[in-house]
Amino acid sequence: MTESLINSISKHVELNSDEENLIKTFWSNKSLDKGDYILRNGETCRTDNFVVKGALKAYIINTESGKEEVLYFAIENWWATDIESFRTQKPSAYNIQAIESTEILQIRYDAFQDMLHQIPKLERFFRIILEGYVGSLQRRLIINNVMDAEKRYFDFIATYPKIAERVPNYLIASYLGITAEFLSRIRTKKQ
Repeated sequence: MTESLINSISKHVELNSDEENLIKTFWSNKSLDKGDYILRNGETCRTDNFVVKGALKAYIINTESGKEEVLYFAIENWWATDIESFRTQKPSAYNIQAIESTEILQIRYDAFQDMLHQIPKLERFFRIILEGYVGSLQRRLIINNVMDAEKRYFDFIATYPKIAERVPNYLIASYLGITAEFLSRIRTKKQ
């Protein structure tokens, strides 16, 4: 399973075979059934998680409405972690749950720090990953502020077609901040 992680890293940082073998020693495999959690609200995020196969959702429960609000999805070759909780080793505000059978690679916080110490060039890789993540968050903020729900939906399916194919519509609606019924009307209107 670590081959997909090594391939992802190698797109940004050149690794020699010793470094590849060393990286593999820090990560462990974990299998999740649909509905399993890797993080729950109030727990500390102890692992960084790389999706090898499957799909996850990160969400919070809105304290006023009691409804689930999806923050992001993670599919193959994506990361699913509460970065702030992982970095500070303090409790998380959200949940990360499998929405289909999923295989992930996990690294514990202390092992992550040790890996970066032993292979300093990985700092560059994780900086690139975080820059991409911050860029996508900025884009989402802009889209949510300037586009109506219909445009947000069409932007979502254009930007994330693989996720749109696999994730139930009610979760996409939650991610977009609209009701499932409204999303259904948008989809009907499109057809």
